[in-house]
Amino acid sequence: MAHTYDHPGEQGVADPIRLLGIRDTPLSLDEVYAAVGDDAAGGTTLFVGTVRNHDGGTDVDTLGYSCHPSAEAELRRVAEKVAAGYPVRALVAVHRVGDLRVGDIAVIAAVSCAHRGEAFEACRELIDTLKHEVPIWKHQRFSDGTEEWVGAC
Repeated sequence: MAHTYDHPGEQGVADPIRLLGIRDTPLSLDEVYAAVGDDAAGGTTLFVGTVRNHDGGTDVDTLGYSCHPSAEAELRRVAEKVAAGYPVRALVAVHRVGDLRVGDIAVIAAVSCAHRGEAFEACRELIDTLKHEVPIWKHQRFSDGTEEWVGAC
């Protein structure tokens, strides 16, 4: 459950949204960490979603992510909502599309706040809302030859 802060969005932070994007190239932890850095932040939380080798008891070979043309605008809306609801110093969200292999990074969400508790809460809200509201879908290919589309990601 999200906590409502009396003074969302830290004073003096012109735009805490530092990096957003949906990309067909590999995602960089170094780029995200550099973008979310803030000298006034005492806590930075990064969530890294990777392609796992199984789902529902079946081995996964590869995943393909695709998105609706509105996905980047929806990603911005989600980021703005989180930045408005928490005392965010800096926020980053990037998602990959295209074909990925087991172990590849599919999504990175990162938030810096003055304190760790706020950073954890805001980052969890960011990734959970992104997964439920941004129109990105995954196409799983299993080792037994079956395939499955998973709804809005």
